[in-house]
Amino acid sequence: MQRDSGRAPLGELAILFLKLGTLAFGGPAAHIAIMRQEVVDRRKWLTDAEFLDLLGAANLIPGPSSTELAIHIGFRKAGWMGLVLAGVCFILPAALIVLGLAMLYQRWHTLPQVAGVMYGVKPVVVAIVLQALRALALSALRTKASLAVAFVGFALASAGVHELVVLIGCGLLLLLIRSIKAGQPSVLPLFMPAAIPKPRWAVLAVTSPLLASHSLWRLFLVFLKIGSVAFGSGYVLLAFLKSDLVDRLHWLTSRQLLDAVAVGQITPGPVFTTATFIGYLLAGIPGALLGTIAIFLPGFLFVSISGPLIPKIRQSPAAAAALDGVTVGSLALIAWVLVALGRAALVDLWSIALALACILLLFRFRINSVWLILAGGTLGALLSLRG
Repeated sequence: MQRDSGRAPLGELAILFLKLGTLAFGGPAAHIAIMRQEVVDRRKWLTDAEFLDLLGAANLIPGPSSTELAIHIGFRKAGWMGLVLAGVCFILPAALIVLGLAMLYQRWHTLPQVAGVMYGVKPVVVAIVLQALRALALSALRTKASLAVAFVGFALASAGVHELVVLIGCGLLLLLIRSIKAGQPSVLPLFMPAAIPKPRWAVLAVTSPLLASHSLWRLFLVFLKIGSVAFGSGYVLLAFLKSDLVDRLHWLTSRQLLDAVAVGQITPGPVFTTATFIGYLLAGIPGALLGTIAIFLPGFLFVSISGPLIPKIRQSPAAAAALDGVTVGSLALIAWVLVALGRAALVDLWSIALALACILLLFRFRINSVWLILAGGTLGALLSLRG
C-alpha cells in the first residue's frame, strides 16, 4: 500500500495526540506501541523504517522518550507548528488528570483506588507492546548483524546496564560490524554528510509574572535541570527527584515522592507529569504549571535541534549504521521492558486470559488498541468489585 509522505493536517494531528494523552496507559513502551499503530498502520503517515529512525533519535536525548517521539512525529508531518502541537496535545490531558489527582491527594492525603482498573489495563499493555515489538523487529532486524546486536543489547539491559550505554554500545557495535564487512579502514570521516544545515531553534519562551517569586523560580530551575539530564525510565526520574527534592532541598518527604511517581505511572500519557503533581503540592496551580513546563521544555528544544538532522544523517553510511544500531538497541530495551511488564501484569488466570485474548484481537483483527485499553480497565474494575 502506498504510504503518505505528505504533510498531516494540524487538526488531525492535534486530535490524535489529545486522544493518546488521554488514553495511552502503560508507560513509554506502551505509548510507543500505540503511536506506531496510529501513525504507521492506521494513517500511513510513516513507514516502519521512518518510525524507527525517530524512535532511535528520541532515545538518544534526555527526557521522556515517548513524548519526544510524539514531538518528532509532529515535526516530520507538520513542520514547526506540528512539533509544538503534537507535544503539547500529548502532555496536556495527562497533566490535567494528574493535577486533578493532586488536588484530591492534598485534600484527603491518599490516592484514589485504581488498583482494579490497572489490573485490567496491564495485560492489555503487554499485548500492545508485543504487537509493536514484533512489527518493528521485522523492519529493523533484517540481517544477521542487526539480530546479533539486538541480542547483545538485550543481554546488557537484562544485566542492569544503563539505557544510554546500551544505545550507544549497540550503535557503535553495528557500525563496527558494517565497517569491517565493507573493508573500510576508517569510518570517522563518513560521519559527516556533505551538507548539514544549521539547526533552527524552536522558540518556546516562558514569560510570566509568577517568576518574580523566588521559590517558584527555584522550582522552575530544578525541574528544568531534571528535564535536561534525565535519561531512561520512571525509576531514573525517581532517583533525580529524590536527590533534589527530598535529600537536598527537603521540599518533600519520601512518602510524598513515591505517591507522586505512582500517580505519574498509573495515569495515561507521560510519566514526567509527576512534575505536575509535585508542583501542585509545593505551590498550588502556579507550581503545577511551572513544574510541567520546565520538565518538558528541554525535550522540545532537543527535538527542534535533532529533528532536522535525521534525514541528513541517513546520507552518511557510517552515521546511518550507527543510527540503525541505536534503533536496534531501542528495540532491545523495549523487549526487556516487555519482560518486566509481563512479570508484573500476568499474575493469575484472568490476567493471562485477557492478555491472550488481546494478542489474538491485535494480531488477527487489528483492533484499535485504545478500545482494548478501555475494555481492559472496565473489566478490571468489575472484577475488583467482585472481590
